[in-house]
Amino acid sequence: MSEQNTHEFAADRYDTMQYRRSGRSGLVLPAVSLGAWETFGGYRGEEIARACLYRAFDLGITHFDLANNYGRPPGNAERVVGKVVRDMPRDELIISSKAGYLMWPGPYGDGLSKKYLVASLDQSLKRLGLEYVDIFYAHRPDPNTPLEETMAALDLIVRQGKALYVGVSNFPGDQLEQAVQVTQRMGLNPITIHQPRYNMLDRHREHDLFDHTQRNGIGVISFSPLDQGKLSDKYLGDKLPGDSRAAEWWGNSNNQDVIDSATHTQLQRLNKIAQQRGQTLAQMALAWNLHHPAVTSVLIGASKVEQIEENVKALDNLEFSDEELKAIDEIVPRTY
Repeated sequence: MSEQNTHEFAADRYDTMQYRRSGRSGLVLPAVSLGAWETFGGYRGEEIARACLYRAFDLGITHFDLANNYGRPPGNAERVVGKVVRDMPRDELIISSKAGYLMWPGPYGDGLSKKYLVASLDQSLKRLGLEYVDIFYAHRPDPNTPLEETMAALDLIVRQGKALYVGVSNFPGDQLEQAVQVTQRMGLNPITIHQPRYNMLDRHREHDLFDHTQRNGIGVISFSPLDQGKLSDKYLGDKLPGDSRAAEWWGNSNNQDVIDSATHTQLQRLNKIAQQRGQTLAQMALAWNLHHPAVTSVLIGASKVEQIEENVKALDNLEFSDEELKAIDEIVPRTY
């Protein structure tokens, strides 16, 4: 840690957080992980990022998730987070990044080619100021690049020591299955983790993905577990909080700018169940996500310390009765 930084992290930081093994790998993740999609390096700057990352670590959150295109301009989240983590104990952290979306002009700045993946990670490491990331993801499927090339590129990155584990994000179940078969057939480093979108309002992964991850021993870290804040108290009233992402980042002021009346009704009904459980809607949504046996960790975003503290309290009650699960299924049915 730098000489200027005298912050002392909580000695009891590992006492209350739950840690879960990612599939059949040796990688262990906190049940709650912290992401930097639109917040750090986006509509929140370095000081807020530092406060949130420090508080998260004090609460046992050891995993910080990024991607090459996070922040404004793209890449700024890695720059901001890189300045913070250099003052933190690197060997106690899991830092992840991704590549797959457009980052620079020309034919080599997008997709999942070996050229793009290797070049993008090199750029990410420079922005982060790190020698390696713990997890590196193929951020999305690329129909123009053979899976054999993509998976071989991820394997190369591990062999080069630039990443310890590799994963995929946004792959539907059939493409994940194909990717697994490629790694097995070619003797490549395995897929350790998958990062899909999954929440109460978007349950498709229960049908088209989780059977593949569980069968192949692949962990799951779900992004948007609160559906970009919809599964929180922000949308229960008529007006959005002035400091919310929807207000500051998207320019919305009323909840009808973001959700329709049917979704608003669903949220009100879900909130009643949460209140009966002694939880906020956000806490129940995270607990419900973690209740699924396929899910290793949930990936939260935060623009202030208080959000992290509230979300971590979801771990106080992860159990659901059969009656609660049935009531939730009636409000937000499984999708097939």
